[in-house]
Amino acid sequence: NTQISGQGLDVNKLDVDVLEQIHQMGGLQLVMPQAFAETDCGALADTGRTVVEFNLTGESVELPIMGGKTYNAMTFNGQVPGPTLRVTQGDVVQMTLVIPADEVTGHGNDMHASQMSAGNFDSVNPGETSQYCYIAESAGVFKYHCSGVHLAGMDQHVL
Repeated sequence: NTQISGQGLDVNKLDVDVLEQIHQMGGLQLVMPQAFAETDCGALADTGRTVVEFNLTGESVELPIMGGKTYNAMTFNGQVPGPTLRVTQGDVVQMTLVIPADEVTGHGNDMHASQMSAGNFDSVNPGETSQYCYIAESAGVFKYHCSGVHLAGMDQHVL
């Protein structure tokens, strides 16, 4: 599934000359952005695009909040929000997520810019490392957050 919407083409409402012109130009071709077609890090590294590597560590940290209290936060690299990650449209994003062996819970990573299914961001358990790649096709500012299909307490991860 993608987050891109499109419009349908009602052939019955087109002028016959328009259809003939389209035919003479080679017809219509459906195009799917490469970001949705390929996510294999090895294959994307061979495309000649710039590969931008990000290494994140998912860890639970006790952070101070107002009033002298603390909050048990699930963080990336020990901070909330996580580090700002910058790429240029068309770059290959290579994300590596490490969960230390002494971490109390699994983590995941959902990068909205990737426009991939949450199934790609399954739980990375303590002592494990996971890596995924995608092409930064869409320009903009996007959030990322802890995610994972099999993670307990998902609301705590995002909050």
